[in-house]
Amino acid sequence: MLEGEATVRFIFEQLRLGGDRNFAYLLGDREAGEALLVDPCYDPAAAVARAAAQGLKVTAILNTHGHADHAGGNAEAQALTGAPVLGGPGHPGPLDRVLVDGEEVPFGTYRLKVWRVPGHCPDHLAFRVVDLGVAITGDLLFVGKVGGTTSEADARTEWDSLQRLLREWPPETTLWPGHDYGARPVSTLALERLTNPFLLCADVEAFIQLKAQWAPFKASHGLR
Repeated sequence: MLEGEATVRFIFEQLRLGGDRNFAYLLGDREAGEALLVDPCYDPAAAVARAAAQGLKVTAILNTHGHADHAGGNAEAQALTGAPVLGGPGHPGPLDRVLVDGEEVPFGTYRLKVWRVPGHCPDHLAFRVVDLGVAITGDLLFVGKVGGTTSEADARTEWDSLQRLLREWPPETTLWPGHDYGARPVSTLALERLTNPFLLCADVEAFIQLKAQWAPFKASHGLR
């Protein structure tokens, strides 16, 4: 290290691993040499290679939810790292441990806190790095839109999950989604409050109506 150069201890990488514009995430503590992998699907070997390039040992593999495009790489990632696989209650695949709401998963000196946020699917989780304001939202909240639901009951559940994050996360929180579906690959909670049509809905009924009319709304507003 050059004289006077600060050590970059916290490692955070957004990884494009294929699929439907899927993102995986690598979070690490350089000094401790520990890392977490989140949703390492489609090319788990590439995700593990990034950890190795940073001098990190993967200590846990986490899923935001159990859909195959997020959890399908678990077995290969585990075979490459020996790390346990962690996911939410009701996860459809094999897990070494079920994460509960409010739990904190350590990696070195850092901690990743768990929020249970069902709606898109029953086992959905969101993660936020304690004290750093970095959050991974999976398929709950994208840039400019929200995750799909298959029933009105699920849409109402998703609304409640979104409202919880709006109450509990600071506005400067950076949001890192599960897919590159928006105008940019990252946002902040404050910016989504101002620009995301679904977060601008006055109540759950307006939210459900917008979901039903999303295709024409998107086309008329030039959205991706």
